[in-house]
Amino acid sequence: MHPVVKSFFDPATNTISYVVTAPESRATAVIDSVLDFDYASGRTSTASADEVIAYVKSEGLEVEWILETHVHADHLSAAPYLQEQVGGKIGIGRNITVVQDTFGKIFNEGTEFQRDGSQFDRLFEDGDSFHIGQLRGDVMHTPGHTPACLTYVIGDSAFVGDTLFMPDFGTARCDFPGGSARDLYQSIQRILALPDETRIFVGHDYKAPGREEFAWESTVGEQKAKNVHVGGAKSAEDFVEMREARDATLGMPKLIVPSLQVNMRAGNMPEPDEKGDVFLKVPVNKL
Repeated sequence: MHPVVKSFFDPATNTISYVVTAPESRATAVIDSVLDFDYASGRTSTASADEVIAYVKSEGLEVEWILETHVHADHLSAAPYLQEQVGGKIGIGRNITVVQDTFGKIFNEGTEFQRDGSQFDRLFEDGDSFHIGQLRGDVMHTPGHTPACLTYVIGDSAFVGDTLFMPDFGTARCDFPGGSARDLYQSIQRILALPDETRIFVGHDYKAPGREEFAWESTVGEQKAKNVHVGGAKSAEDFVEMREARDATLGMPKLIVPSLQVNMRAGNMPEPDEKGDVFLKVPVNKL
């Protein structure tokens, strides 16, 4: 089946959010939403999420799922706000518990922070399926960028998060805690084993050198033939050597500190203090 895919590009974080609708239906899912955050002022806004909500309402859609491909380190999720406005169950991979345990320690969250994934409505495992109306979605556990990364295969389309980028840009970094270049290579091979005509929708685009426009859709066939990191049947050894060397040159994403604290809570802020004020922590020399 060929779902209707509406894309929303956020230029502040180079993130693409997707509204995926079953054909000839109002049933829909939102994948990788964005809550706007200004780090300098510590202020949030919902402009990006409101664009998604406006589209959902204008098309008369019924949101059944709000899906996360992983715990993002470069933008905050708007999942709770979307759920409040348009409904839907919030889903992520079951290995969110690994991420919560890792970053719960880094951010010194204490015992009050639940590390069992209970902040989410559904924890998906590899091989699970779900439905958007009559449209079936299948879940692939594709770790490497993080331990909890998922790819959602919905009809003829795969939503790969930060696993693959456009063919001229390559693949995602693997140097966050719990990441693994070798795991990422194996995960990508699973994605590339899908039919060549499968549409690939990526989580970010940064415009590779020489490309004038942002882009976020390719196919499995294009990725196999042209991806600059894994195309042409590149070996695991060559990929791991390249990926680890490249990652060693990269700085941390500018929103990693707020993003991780919020996203491991399913997009919720930490609990407010007795005055109702919310605070985020900055771990020193930890990331």
